[in-house]
Amino acid sequence: MNRLDEILEYNKAFVDKGLYQDFITTKYPDKKIIVLSCMDTRLTQLLPKALNLQNGDAKFISNAGAVLSHPFGSIMRSIIVAIYELEVEEVLVISHHGCGMNNVEPKRIIEAMKQKGISDETLYTLRYSGIDLNDWLRGFDCVFDSVKESVDKIRNHPLITKDITVHGLIADPETGALEVIVNGYDHCRASKSTR
Repeated sequence: MNRLDEILEYNKAFVDKGLYQDFITTKYPDKKIIVLSCMDTRLTQLLPKALNLQNGDAKFISNAGAVLSHPFGSIMRSIIVAIYELEVEEVLVISHHGCGMNNVEPKRIIEAMKQKGISDETLYTLRYSGIDLNDWLRGFDCVFDSVKESVDKIRNHPLITKDITVHGLIADPETGALEVIVNGYDHCRASKSTR
């Protein structure tokens, strides 16, 4: 049996037995937060538990490195929709120690693409079209700086109001222990005192 068939077989039993009832909630996050985190499999269940978040408490977005790479990309759009449509008031950017995007080697990824059948012609077409795969696939050198950069991009986005609190944290992927890199409350207090 292939993986999709396994999933579908389990899903049918899940629905037939009414197991979904434990997860019924609304589209509005109860704790009014959104979490941008890394897609690392170690965080999938660990992070919500380490944050004391239950089903329905928060919106979650996961990508490689918890990096906000483009201010008008799909991640920022999701954050903005969550704020203006789903009543989110706080954003948590959470990366982790030992992240695969730390010092990632774009050349190695491009070589793996070639080995899987992506042609030099396709790579040339992308380069000719102005897409620099080395830049696009680039990770980060320092997880602390990466978190700060993502927090700054969100906080200073022209469509984000100053009443939205943006935090930056780094998690231990083994224990779930959190280290605060940017305390959004401190920034909000500082902004209010300079008005």
